[in-house]
Amino acid sequence: MSHDDYRVLAARIRTEIEDIERVVGKAERAVSLVRQHPAEDIYVDAAAHNLHDFYSALERLFLQIAKVVDRSVPQGERWHRDLLEQMCLPVPALRPPVLQASTASQLDEYLRFRHVVRNVYSFHIHPQRVVQLVDAMRPLFHEVTEQLKQFTQLLEQWSGEAERGPVPYP
Repeated sequence: MSHDDYRVLAARIRTEIEDIERVVGKAERAVSLVRQHPAEDIYVDAAAHNLHDFYSALERLFLQIAKVVDRSVPQGERWHRDLLEQMCLPVPALRPPVLQASTASQLDEYLRFRHVVRNVYSFHIHPQRVVQLVDAMRPLFHEVTEQLKQFTQLLEQWSGEAERGPVPYP
């Protein structure tokens, strides 16, 4: 892996975190409108769409980490869940865990909800579940952000040492 690969990945993570923060804000605004106008299901749809985007953006980052650092992307029917689990594993000689297991467990709720959004009509989505997930999203986003920032710092450290090869993770 070249030092440029790690630098580019670190930059992608930073940019995506900024974009995800905007998604979190949009979801919160939509839920605020749900609370003000409970009969208007369009606000539930907007919040659900942003919940979908929240997890999808994180998954794109996890895929990049799997490709660039791990050089191994899960395959098969369970690849979404396997990818999330992979982010919790230390990969000997490559990297420490990207996420804490407790964080990944919380993210699994958003993975499952994204599946619902993709596979059912929006009128089957339960408004109270949307509100619950949006209410929990910002604290979870802060956890994920802190863990990704730590990983980004590691990538930047490796990028400076890439001329000699990355510092192996014990």
